[in-house]
Parts: sequence; structure tokens; C-alpha cells
Amino acid sequence: MSWQQEVEELKRQVEFAKELGGKDSVDFHHSRGKLTVRERISLLEDADSFHEIGAITGTAQWEGDQVGALKPANSVIGTVKIDGRKVAVAGGDFTIRGGASDAAVGNKSGYAEAFALRTRIPFVRLLDATGGSVRSFEQMGRTYLPGNAGTNISAELLQFVPVVSAVLGSVAGLPAVQACLCHFNVMVKNTSQVFVAGPKVVEQATGSEISKEDLGDERIQVKNGVIMNLAEDEVDAIHQIRRFLSYLPANVWDEPPVHSTSDDVNRRDESLLSLVPRNRRQIYEPRQILDAVLDRDSFFEIGEYYGRARITGLARVDGHPVGVMANHPKYNGGSMDVAAGEKTIRLIELCDMFHLPLVYFADEPGFSVGVAQEKLGIVRAGARIVTTLARSRMPYVCFVVRQLYGVAGGLHQRGGDALYRRFCWPSTHGGSMHIEGGTAIAYKRDIETAENPEAKRQEIEARLQSISSPFRNAHAFGIEEIIDPRDTRPLLVDFIHDAWRVVRTQLGTKSGPAYTP
Repeated sequence: MSWQQEVEELKRQVEFAKELGGKDSVDFHHSRGKLTVRERISLLEDADSFHEIGAITGTAQWEGDQVGALKPANSVIGTVKIDGRKVAVAGGDFTIRGGASDAAVGNKSGYAEAFALRTRIPFVRLLDATGGSVRSFEQMGRTYLPGNAGTNISAELLQFVPVVSAVLGSVAGLPAVQACLCHFNVMVKNTSQVFVAGPKVVEQATGSEISKEDLGDERIQVKNGVIMNLAEDEVDAIHQIRRFLSYLPANVWDEPPVHSTSDDVNRRDESLLSLVPRNRRQIYEPRQILDAVLDRDSFFEIGEYYGRARITGLARVDGHPVGVMANHPKYNGGSMDVAAGEKTIRLIELCDMFHLPLVYFADEPGFSVGVAQEKLGIVRAGARIVTTLARSRMPYVCFVVRQLYGVAGGLHQRGGDALYRRFCWPSTHGGSMHIEGGTAIAYKRDIETAENPEAKRQEIEARLQSISSPFRNAHAFGIEEIIDPRDTRPLLVDFIHDAWRVVRTQLGTKSGPAYTP
């Protein structure tokens, strides 16, 4: 006896599920410039690699002993291959009740998270859902007390495998929180919004009318750091997800993936010799340093529009993945404000979690000063950065390209037995505070009692500047190595090869603090 009849019935019901919310709903979805959840998964996967779980989960209409119609659950889950590696994926289907919870069947997304955790593979959320709905109350015949027990596994997942969230439509409630329960997130320009509650709820709570765009599009959520990256369209968003995952291991027990490269490890870019201006008040473009030193076209920036005084991202050095950060003097002089500090913590924790060496191109004038930053809690934020770096154990190398001042400047260094190395360009200078500001304090009486106070101040500053040469510091072994800037890439490659021997001994879970999104 054959079970062919049942197999054919299964195929028929799967076809029902693939219709999603129906042609009219799909067409409306497309008219807004959006893809369906299945189209998104098709972009994410290596060709023909999607294995769906729970394909026929839904509400069936029975006609006798046969299913006449099937309304699928408003989520699609399963596994795909990305660059040949298995990844778990869960996507919300906005064509069915806008992805609202009253159209959910079972806890499919929770199952997908548990699957990723047990299988030790990365997890990708494709979010396009409005979260809770009062329709659920009527379906249940009662209300209920909210609980977040289901997020326990989301928090646990962050400690073991890479997690990515993509905001691909209007996302509110629990899905909005899930947008941040990740190591990387991205939203789409003009078609995505994320908020705790939508415009109608806001209107009821505050009496103010507001559009969903003004409430939570990229103008809000990318600039405030809730969402790290902005994509031009959904194709770009999926590309960014694939690229982010390409730098990371499948889990904390695996070694980060090394790619082959044809980029010369001994490349010495002539532009580095004159990139930093001799005039300390002039700025430069630090991304030019990254282009000249890292493997060509390998830098993937994270959080470009948030905390802009600090550039952060991932890259490769001789094919090895690394974390990268650099001060940007165009924004607030490159000084560490609260936002730049938050970006720095995220990167350090990511690298420490997944055993990526961290490369820092330092030009740090110190913590940002002023009333605005004090109101935001810069002192406490600074303490968090100091402790996060101190407790990290990934290999760490710093190239001092210009200045290091104060406690924030001290973040270029790390004590203990973790692998650390530092190289200084000839443009290096530093201290506990800037000569220009410190002179007025330390020599206050000398300046005030002088016949010409301004001339006296300039005289003292000139005298102090004359002894700020990095060579004087190197004579006392306060600087281990002053290098020709053109040697930066060869020295970085050498460090990364040393670092990889250390990385192999660090695989596994961390004993330090948990990763916090």
C-alpha cells in the first residue's frame, strides 16, 4: 500500500500556504514597494536552499474529510544556506492581518529561535509585523496579564550565535523589541518604521496625531542608534545581512571564517605619509586610512549615522575578519560622546563574543565636554566603556594616528595578559589634557600677573608644545614603536597572524558579562 495520495495532499496544502494572504493582499503589499516574506527569503538564501518548517501551519477549512482551503499562519520559518552555511530564519507575513498576533498559529518564531540555539547556527529575523491585537482578547474570551518569558530564549541566543534583525515594514510592540534583540539590525529607507506603539495608540495616549513615518522611520531610529544601518531597498537590506554574517562564525565555538584574498600583505600606500595634516586643527577623512590599510573593499560600516565621532565596522586583514574603529575628527573633533561610546561598547562586545581581533585607528581628543553631555551622563557612559574594554579578551591592536588625551584617550590601551599591541605614527601627541586648555589652569597666576597675559600664555604654550614630540616619549619607552605610516598594513597583517593563534585558544563561551543589545 502506498501513501502517495497523502503526499499529494501535502503538496496541495503547501500550495495553499504559498498563496499567503491571497492575491489582493499580495498585490497591495507590492504596490507599497514591499516584497512578500517568501520573496525576502528567496533573496536571503543560496539558490534553492530553503527548508521550510511548519509549512502548512494555519487555519484549515474542512469539507468533509478534505481541506478545502487553508489560511496560513502569518509567519514563515525554516533554514537557508548563506555562503554554504546553514542559518535559521523567521519572517513575518504582513499580508495576513498585518502580521498581528491574532493571526499567529503556534509559536513558530520561538520554535525557530530554539532551533537556532540547539543547532548552534545564526538566526535571522525578517520583521514586518504589528505585534499584539485586541482581537486576541475576543478569540480567547478573556484578557490576560502580559509576560515576557518567551524573550528568555532571545536573550540566551545572543550569547551563543550571531543574531540579525531586519525591519522591513511597520514594526510595533514585541516585534519592535525583537528588532533590537540582535547583534546587527537594518531598516529600509522610505518603507520601514519601528515604534513601541503605532500612531492610533499614540493618539489615544497623548491626544496628538502623528504619522507612522514621523513616529519611527529612519529619520528617528537610525539617527538615535535603535537601528544600526539603513538600506536603500529590501534587496540592499538582505545584501547587508548576508555581508554581516560573512565576517562571523556560526557560533562562539567555531573559528571566524577566513577568506582567500589577492591583496598584497606588504602593500605600502604612499597616501598614508601625508594623510594626517601637520596643522593639528585641520581634519582629514579617516576612511581613507581604512581603505589604505585593510583588505581592499572589505570594510563593512555599522552605525554610520549614529555617534558619528566614532567609525565602527567589520573588515578583513589578509582574509581574516576583524572589528574596526576609528575616531572621525569632522564630528565633535572625534571626541567620545555618549552615542560614540555606545557604538564602541557594541563593537567591543561583538568582537569579544565571536573572537574577532579589534583594530583601532586612534585620534582621541578625550571625552566630550559641556553641559549637554553632562546631562546625558557622559561620566557614567565613560565608566562603562572603560570596564567593557578592560574585561574583554579578544586580541587588540591600536595605531595612534594623531592624538590621545584623558581617560578616553587611555582606551587605546589594555592591561592584563590579553594580546595587545600599539604602534604610533610620527603625528602622535597626547597627555592627561590638552596643552591649549591646560595652560590656562596650570599657569593661571603666571599668566594673570604678566605684563601681557596673552603673550605670556602663548609663550608657555609654545614651550610645552616643543616637548610634545613623540620622539621624547619614545626615548623613555613611553612609546614602544614609532612607525612609518606606510608600514601600517604590513605590521597589522603580522599582528593578525599572531592574533589568530590566540583566537584559536579562546573559542567557546565567555566567562565575562553577557552581551547586551
